[in-house]
Amino acid sequence: MDLEFTHEYLTHEAFMQEALVEAQKAYDMDEVPIGAVVVKDGKIIGRGHNLRESEKDPILHAEIIAIRQAAQTLGGWRLTDCDIYVTIEPCPMCAGAILQARIRQLVFGARDPKAGCVGSLYNLLQDARFNHQTEVVEAVLEEECSHIMKDYFRQKRKKYDKF
Repeated sequence: MDLEFTHEYLTHEAFMQEALVEAQKAYDMDEVPIGAVVVKDGKIIGRGHNLRESEKDPILHAEIIAIRQAAQTLGGWRLTDCDIYVTIEPCPMCAGAILQARIRQLVFGARDPKAGCVGSLYNLLQDARFNHQTEVVEAVLEEECSHIMKDYFRQKRKKYDKF
């Protein structure tokens, strides 16, 4: 195995663990447990977790929050030398935000067959008709990322089944 690839993968795992920390924050708030971090030069410059329910705002997805924080940190909207780590495959809105921010690379954990737009339903980030494409790495800590979502919805179903 190539040493550089091994080091890169370990880096991907470490940053995905940080995205999982954010997902756990959402879980603890009874939000859909998706987390994201934006990384530049090996440092996290933006963090986010879903806040749609608590803030009553349809655009407060983990990716949007992390991208906004990263842009504020850098003082500009172009995140061309940045990577984003997300626990679940981004939806169309978040994939669009990643594209608009000119993010270099998306690393995600588990696919979202019902809303994912990075290969499941559509591949927005690598459509050559756009003026920017984003590299994609998938299935990093896939089991952990999938587990937190499944557990969350299992708990939700249990709660509603009691009524």
